[in-house]
Amino acid sequence: MPRFLVLDGYDKAGRAALEAAGASLAGTLYRDMVTRYLPDAQIDIVYPADPQTKICDLDSYDAMLWTGSSLTIFHHVPAVTAQIELAREGYRRGLAAFGSCWALQLAAIAAGGTCHKNPNGREYGLARKINLTRAGRAHPFYANRAAPVFDGFTSHFDAVAHLPPCGTVLAGNTMTDIQAADIFHEKGRFFAVQYHPEFDFGEIGALAKFRGGGLIDDGFMADATALETYIEQCGALHRAPERADLRWSLGADDDVLDSRCRQNEFIAWLDWLLSSRRLSPTA
Repeated sequence: MPRFLVLDGYDKAGRAALEAAGASLAGTLYRDMVTRYLPDAQIDIVYPADPQTKICDLDSYDAMLWTGSSLTIFHHVPAVTAQIELAREGYRRGLAAFGSCWALQLAAIAAGGTCHKNPNGREYGLARKINLTRAGRAHPFYANRAAPVFDGFTSHFDAVAHLPPCGTVLAGNTMTDIQAADIFHEKGRFFAVQYHPEFDFGEIGALAKFRGGGLIDDGFMADATALETYIEQCGALHRAPERADLRWSLGADDDVLDSRCRQNEFIAWLDWLLSSRRLSPTA
């Protein structure tokens, strides 16, 4: 079975804030997503934003899995620059990589691209009408998507401004031009998405509590009462995904409620990884 290095992009303060809001740690979500399909996989979780983090033998891993983060990719601070350098080392060593949100920005920067604060503002809850590009429609990681337009869970301020020449845009929407990309750089390949296949409505509700007043300030919620109602509805739909009333009020369909639908690209990436290394297929 493959060995995965999960790189939780949050710093210590960010992880503490997530836990205080009742959200799962990002590394835990990735570990659980892997074990859903590869229950016997070997998985190590590390925190590259922490200065004391050491990775003894990067070459012993089959792939790197990068999570989201509450950090800002274009801030020149050690918690950020250390992760960029680690992603560059992954490219140099030829490690396969997959990731979401922060990971897409990290993959682009490490290969020579640029990022910025999203000129369209915050994207939160559901990224609507993610549309595959021509390259995306032909891409093997999207082969099993039921439709070329879909929704995905999301939470981000920043976005990729320009991919490096070695990258291909696979999807976008009206809020975020680059929602997915496949980047071949030096010896490595990094496939990343801006949306979060590892999330569910339980996590989105907890993240709404984590983001708190920012969602009100940005106009996503009318007031604190509306925010609390949204959090409660997210939790209820997570517990009972068959509820038509909550599906309607939250605008949710199977592309986010069915785990295999929302994790379609991750499953396809896993299958590619295993076949390229002649390992056991996913369940």
